[in-house]
Amino acid sequence: MYKNVAVFVGSLRRDSWNRKLAKALIVLAPESLKLEIVEIGNLPFYNQDLEENPPKEVNEFRQRVKSADAVLFVTPEYNRSVPAVLKNAIDMGSRPYGQNTWNGKPGAVISCTTGALGAFGANHHLRQSLVFVNVPTMGQPEAYIGNAASLFDDKGNLINDSTRDYLKKFLQAFEQWIERFVVK
Repeated sequence: MYKNVAVFVGSLRRDSWNRKLAKALIVLAPESLKLEIVEIGNLPFYNQDLEENPPKEVNEFRQRVKSADAVLFVTPEYNRSVPAVLKNAIDMGSRPYGQNTWNGKPGAVISCTTGALGAFGANHHLRQSLVFVNVPTMGQPEAYIGNAASLFDDKGNLINDSTRDYLKKFLQAFEQWIERFVVK
C-alpha cells in the first residue's frame, strides 16, 4: 500500500523551476509513495471572516490536506523568505483554531532557485511555520537545489544525473521518515 503525499509548490509561475522539480519528484518517487501536487494559487488570502462560511476552494484544499498521509513543500525564495502564496496555504490549512489540518503530518522541504544558495533562507523560514502547525519535518537530508536553470531541458525534464540521484536518496529518506509517523 502506498502513502499519499500532498505536494505544495510555492511558485505560481507557469514555467516555474519549482513546479518542474515537483514533477520530477513525482516521477522519481518510490512505488510506496504517491506524490500529487495540490494547487494553492486559487485560495483567497486568509481572513478570519472566511472561517464561518469558507469558499469551496478552501474546503476542498483543507480536505486534500486532511486526506494526505504526508506533506512535501517545494519552494523558491522571495526576499529571503517563503512566497506569500505558500504561507497563505499554511494559514488556510491551520484555521479555524482547533481544526489544524496539518497537525501531525510528517513533512519535508525542498527549496529550489536559479541562484547558488538553493533558497536556503526560504527553506529554514518555512520550517519555522511548520513547527507551529505541528508538521514533524525531516531534518536530514536537507535539500537546497541551486542553479535550477541548468538542471532541466526545454521540456521541463530533469537532465542532471547527480541531482536525480540526490533526489532519489532524499525521497527514500522521506519514505522512511513517513513510516515513523503514519499508522499502518
